[in-house]
Amino acid sequence: MKLGLKLWSTNTGAYFDEAQKLYRQGFFDYIELYVVPDTTRTIEKWKILEDGFGIPFALHAPHFMNGVNLADSSKEDYNLNAFKQVNRFLDELNAQYVVVHSGIEGNIDETIRQLKIIQPEKMLIENKPHTAPLRGNKGCRGAVIDEIKKVIKEIGCGFCLDIGHSFCCANSLNINPYEYLKEFNKLNPSCYHLSDNFIDSTFDKHYHLGEGNYDFKKIFDIIDTSKNVTIETNKNSKENLDDFIEDVKWIRSLR
Repeated sequence: MKLGLKLWSTNTGAYFDEAQKLYRQGFFDYIELYVVPDTTRTIEKWKILEDGFGIPFALHAPHFMNGVNLADSSKEDYNLNAFKQVNRFLDELNAQYVVVHSGIEGNIDETIRQLKIIQPEKMLIENKPHTAPLRGNKGCRGAVIDEIKKVIKEIGCGFCLDIGHSFCCANSLNINPYEYLKEFNKLNPSCYHLSDNFIDSTFDKHYHLGEGNYDFKKIFDIIDTSKNVTIETNKNSKENLDDFIEDVKWIRSLR
């Protein structure tokens, strides 16, 4: 299993230094970097890890948290500018792929229309929970399988399967979470996002591994564990990545 460390483009302080150390110690195989808008000034620093340490990169495009919403036609200009910045990170860091959210509210056809204009390179669409409680319980595009299928077909992109998001959506739809994960996995994901939660929750929590009650052995029997798996758990400290180390140790103890 190729494990990924999730960082933000603004994490050029303590996490940046920790990442160098942990990569040398074999705790992760790549960094998935979330591109915060208007942070292209940080590219040169991230290139130190790519050029000097040989750390591979994947990217995560900005989403609703940073004002990007591909399902909203009024956000088109802002979205286009944000993705232009993503492309700079992509080119400079030789990133493997870019994970993209479909947006909130609106409709999936608007998402597809904007993606056809943006034409993001190396794009993987990510599935989402059915609703976003932290965003006023608004509905998420790309939560149900049919919407993800439509984006893949219309855009010709790949797929990032977020396991926790899949479980949350299944619970909202009153479907067995593990069976729903199996159906999503039939779309041949290029990579996965992994965190813990309670199996009956509709609210995505990103708990550390072992803090919830997901059956990870059952999950690993379903997914392709030879693919990239980004650990997307909460970070408890701004000074170190000790909790990430514990997540890695926990997941490796199951293999």
